[in-house]
Amino acid sequence: MQSKEAIAALLALGQNTRLDAYRLLLEQGSKGLRVTEISKRLDVNISTLSRHLGRLEQTGLLQSWRIEREIIYAVNDNGIQQLMNFLTENCCRANPENCNWTDSSIKK
Repeated sequence: MQSKEAIAALLALGQNTRLDAYRLLLEQGSKGLRVTEISKRLDVNISTLSRHLGRLEQTGLLQSWRIEREIIYAVNDNGIQQLMNFLTENCCRANPENCNWTDSSIKK
């Protein structure tokens, strides 16, 4: 991940509705949730929510697929892994024994 991509992902998460949606989807794991269910749980209009979810998907933090007429969104594990790796790549460079960030520590 390059700086430009990391900044886009962080900016996407820096909006309340998108952060709430991301955290909700993180709880759901790989099965994800239908847009209608996300809308209900967050009490957000579907068209507004779709725009926010699309932004998160553009940054690689979410993935989506269609089942008949419904769109399902789920967290893209690779996207958050790349962001965490970017943020922590220089973590504790001077004292690596003090750094607790590893690939396995941020995966569920």
